[in-house]
Amino acid sequence: MTHDKQLLTVEMDQVLEKRRLDQALNAKEFAVLAGVSYATARAWFRLPGFPAFSGVVFWQDFIKWRNRKTDSEPAHESTKPKISLPSSNHGGIVFTGKAAQILAEIG
Repeated sequence: MTHDKQLLTVEMDQVLEKRRLDQALNAKEFAVLAGVSYATARAWFRLPGFPAFSGVVFWQDFIKWRNRKTDSEPAHESTKPKISLPSSNHGGIVFTGKAAQILAEIG
């Protein structure tokens, strides 16, 4: 259990269920699931290329990002959709995985 005051109200059972259902996680839920502090999670959310958008991240997108960062996954073109939004709107961020799928459906 975390001692981070920001995370005291986040229920692990609910976070695990959201991960199981492949639902988006906010920074606090992500921090609990990743086992990091809220400050660390917020810092990751601001990293260039981190797969968060609109303040949420999908766990599988995080796993893919982490694997690319640690070179534990071979670099190859994914069959998942990729979406690059105009730089004026999102700083030229390219979304992949679940985030790209959602943006493709609404866009």
